[in-house]
Amino acid sequence: MSADDSNPLNRARVATRLPAQDLDRGRRFYSAQLGLEPVDERPGGLLYRCGGVDFVLFQSTGASPGTFTQMAWEVDDIEAVVAELGRRGVVFEEVDVPGFRTRDGIAEVEGNYPSKGARGERGAWFRDSEGNLLGIGELVV
Repeated sequence: MSADDSNPLNRARVATRLPAQDLDRGRRFYSAQLGLEPVDERPGGLLYRCGGVDFVLFQSTGASPGTFTQMAWEVDDIEAVVAELGRRGVVFEEVDVPGFRTRDGIAEVEGNYPSKGARGERGAWFRDSEGNLLGIGELVV
């Protein structure tokens, strides 16, 4: 047994949890703007599944600070995804700081994790109806 096999978290699935102060408003945003519908629900929570991975939007009295990316999707064609989400009313963040700038909502991010086999990433960010900062990324190979 390797060290990785002995750690139960290495075998676990990761599931993101995103807070929503208004779960009905969140459901409407994820449906109308992102085209996503919950695959399951319970009182106070909506379960979504994308690419075989789950995330939950849950009723919370706390609010997200929205100061960092809380969840992101890796896509094959970021321009097409940004264009489609823009048509659905998603507003992408525009950033212009030294060393980091978006153009038409998309930034070039230098470097990437060697295990992903890419030299960089292109990224775009937006906020959901609850203030959660979400991202879209495309590997640059």
